Amino acid sequence: MIQLHFSPSTASMVPHILLEELGVPYERVLVDKQNGGHKTPDYLALNPNGLIPVLVDGDLVLYETAAICLHLCDTNPQAGLMPALGTPERAQAYKWLIWLTNTLQATLIVYFYPERWLKEGNAAGVAEVKAHAQARVGPLLDQLDAELARHGGPWFMGVACSALDPYVFTLCRWTRNFSSAPARERAHLGPYLRRMLERPAVQRMLANEGLSAPYF
Repeated sequence: MIQLHFSPSTASMVPHILLEELGVPYERVLVDKQNGGHKTPDYLALNPNGLIPVLVDGDLVLYETAAICLHLCDTNPQAGLMPALGTPERAQAYKWLIWLTNTLQATLIVYFYPERWLKEGNAAGVAEVKAHAQARVGPLLDQLDAELARHGGPWFMGVACSALDPYVFTLCRWTRNFSSAPARERAHLGPYLRRMLERPAVQRMLANEGLSAPYF
C-alpha cells in the first residue's frame, strides 16, 4: 500500500488532497515535525533533505511534492488529473506545477524561515527579510488571480479539476495570516478557494490532519 509521510498544514497537504481525490488505498504516516521527527535517522533515510512529504509506493521512495503529484497522476491516468501527454495543455500544467514549487513556494519558504539566510541573533535582519518576502509573494498571488480571470473556469486549469488545484489551495492557505493582502482577498482567488474548500477530498484532508478554521 502507498504510504504518505505527512505533517499537518505542510506541503504534504498537496499529495494528501490528491490521494483523496484519486480514492486509492493509502496509509498516512505522521511525521512529528514539532519534535524533530523529520530529522531522525529513519526519516533522513527516506529523504536526506529532512523535508516533508515523502511517498513510499512499493519499492519506490519519492520526495519533492511536484514529483509525487506527477507520479500519482501517471499511475492513475484514468482519473484525468493531468492533461494528456504531448498536448499544449500538459505543457502548461508542467509550467504551472514547476512555477508553484520553484517560485511561489520557494518565496513563501523565505517568508516563514528568514533566519535561515542570516546570522543567528539578527532580529532586525529577520524582520526585514520576512517583510521583503511577503512583498514578493503579493505579485505572485496576483499572477494566480489573473490566470483564473483569464480563462474564467472554476478550477485552476479551467473546466476540470487537476493536480494543480491542491497545490494552489495549499500555498494560498499559507498566506492566511499575512498582515496584508492574503490570497483570499483577491477577486478570483477568494471564490476559487471557497470552491476548493467544498470539495469532499479537501474536507477529508482537513479532518485527517485535524485542521480548523481559518482554512485559507
